[in-house]
Amino acid sequence: MNSSEPVTLTRDVEAAIVPMGTKVTLQRGEQAFITQSLGGTYTVVVNGNMFRLEGKDADALGLQATAGPKPTGAPVTAEQLERQIWGQLRSCYDPEIPVNIVDLGLIYDCHISPMSQNSFRVEVKMTLTAPGCGMGPMLAQDVQSRLLGLEAVEDVAVELVWDPPWSQAMMTEEAKLQLGLM
Repeated sequence: MNSSEPVTLTRDVEAAIVPMGTKVTLQRGEQAFITQSLGGTYTVVVNGNMFRLEGKDADALGLQATAGPKPTGAPVTAEQLERQIWGQLRSCYDPEIPVNIVDLGLIYDCHISPMSQNSFRVEVKMTLTAPGCGMGPMLAQDVQSRLLGLEAVEDVAVELVWDPPWSQAMMTEEAKLQLGLM
């Protein structure tokens, strides 16, 4: 959802300045332009500055918050869980780029280890498009939160790594097409 029409913030809301990641409070009544709404988060421009809002704060934009995965109580195999994990990773977006972090090539490794019956630990190694990006901790937290939202995931460790350095060559063909790089 991109909007050329501004929305008025209905309440004070915590946001992160893009790309620094610094937390600020946007004030009720301010005008915001939604530039990206992917993966349940929102990128908005307020007074010429870009901010990221969490999905739980969609009501501040006059929108309805999106629901996460629903618990089923059913046992899950490692293979089923791996598909769920990659689905969750594909729901994470850089606030400046309308491509998910998997297709951007930011996920270097994802390892699943059983902890007990139907309980798993997930370790993710990921990078960023630029080492100095202040959104790194926020993206890592987004990955961790989404994976912990899966019923069978008990523990998640997300590590930001810089080797090998990210390049556009790591992007999928679809991502390159979407961004006009092909």
